[in-house]
Amino acid sequence: MRAFAVTAPGEASVLEVEPPVAAPGEAVVAVERAGVCGTDAEFFSGEMQYLVDGHASYPVRIGHEWTGTVAEVGEGVDRAWLGRRVIGDTMLGCGRCRRCRGGNQHVCADRQEVGIRGGRAGALAERVAVPVSSLHELPDAVDATLGALVEPGGNALRAARAANARPGTRVLVLGPGTIGLLTAMFARAAGAEVHLVGNHAESLGFARLLGFDGVWTADELPRLPFDAVVDAANAAELPAWALDVVEPSGRVVYIGLAGRPSRIDTRELVLKDVTAVGVLSASPGLAETIRHYASGHVDPRPLVAATVGLDEVAGVLAGARPPGPGPKVHVDPRV
Repeated sequence: MRAFAVTAPGEASVLEVEPPVAAPGEAVVAVERAGVCGTDAEFFSGEMQYLVDGHASYPVRIGHEWTGTVAEVGEGVDRAWLGRRVIGDTMLGCGRCRRCRGGNQHVCADRQEVGIRGGRAGALAERVAVPVSSLHELPDAVDATLGALVEPGGNALRAARAANARPGTRVLVLGPGTIGLLTAMFARAAGAEVHLVGNHAESLGFARLLGFDGVWTADELPRLPFDAVVDAANAAELPAWALDVVEPSGRVVYIGLAGRPSRIDTRELVLKDVTAVGVLSASPGLAETIRHYASGHVDPRPLVAATVGLDEVAGVLAGARPPGPGPKVHVDPRV
């Protein structure tokens, strides 16, 4: 089969590889759609921290935002899974440790991450093998585009929930990229008044097209009381700024990751009685995200600028984005 791999910083190609075979407890999924993520770009640039920590090494078969149809099941798996449209959890815990037994497999010290960590091949390929325990079935109302947006949506849903978004609250989202816009969508759907801050006219203009009126640069931001601030960007100075602009007794949510260490003053955190929350993964939010998409409560399909084939992925990672206003690029491995 054809599969996309990053082989070194700045080097990637489509390879002909043996298709996966379903091991006991696993399913092989024929991939219909996969998203290109900032994590994938970090593998391409060589900046991904897991490469330094030893959790990943080249070559890397990337792709962790995906949807498809179960084509094969391994020993011990109910054959009723065959033909089902599914998405899968990226985080695959060991299943034995205290964290996994407590329902927190996404922070298991020995976890694999599909297309990211521990050598588990990703979904920028015609087929991907995953544990059947990681699968979530999709209803008919969730098409391929929405399916490939469930994984980033689960992260964003968790961020909006951590911000305690609800009617009567005002939420500020820093960074109108895919995660920031998804977080803003979930916060708006929960009834909050949502504002976004960004740097680029194009991304701010796109946020306005999505119906957000409170869209600003940092210099333009009005002096309003923000009950929660979500940092969904990658600038090292923003975690401290989020703490500075949030209301006393408010909440700051950190979901973006900077390329270098960021700092906050914990004296300000304590003296303002602020709650700070970090969000790592979509795992606890996947099922609820599917329900939001199926109901039409949140529809993030406008975020997808274009859908390309595997042969175009290297160019996308190198910065040659296809035309389209949205921040997300999808891949159809069948093209």
